[in-house]
Amino acid sequence: MNMKWTTRETVFLAMIGVVFAFLYLAWVQLWLAVQAVTGPLAMDVLFGFWFSGSIFAAYLIRKPFASFLAAMLASFIQILAGNPAGAVLLLTGLVQGAGSEVPLAAFRWRRYSVPVLLAAGAVAAVFSFIYNWFRFSYWELEAGLLIAMLVIRVASGMLLGGLLGKLLADAVRKTGVTQGLEIERAE
Repeated sequence: MNMKWTTRETVFLAMIGVVFAFLYLAWVQLWLAVQAVTGPLAMDVLFGFWFSGSIFAAYLIRKPFASFLAAMLASFIQILAGNPAGAVLLLTGLVQGAGSEVPLAAFRWRRYSVPVLLAAGAVAAVFSFIYNWFRFSYWELEAGLLIAMLVIRVASGMLLGGLLGKLLADAVRKTGVTQGLEIERAE
């Protein structure tokens, strides 16, 4: 695998960051509506979607830090687009992007199988949970609720982050726009 980034890959990453930034903004609205009906676990059920752009980018581009950079770019674009969370999203993107990058780095950015992508979603979920532990004072919650939140978030990370990220990338790949990306040379 060629580790050097091409101009095409860089532009593709930028497009991914912009598209997923706006998808994430829309997802916040869905989360708020679901939370109003179902309660606090709604965030954990839906959380994995916020990892899908990173895994989508990593799967298609297949370069070191593609996942991390996609998360950071999507966070930055959300801030510019007016996300009310503001600059804290940069830290959120850093944590989630770093988490999704860990399993990819463990395989030296050479394996992009479903289990590795599921692991990327799971580790991003764990990293986000640890971050939220401090950001939202999770230590004040009951142990049973914490365990449920973590288990649900990891499952969501695997399904809405890892699996959905791959499925979306496979759908985009069928359009032919991924010509020149590493995924086309890898398979």
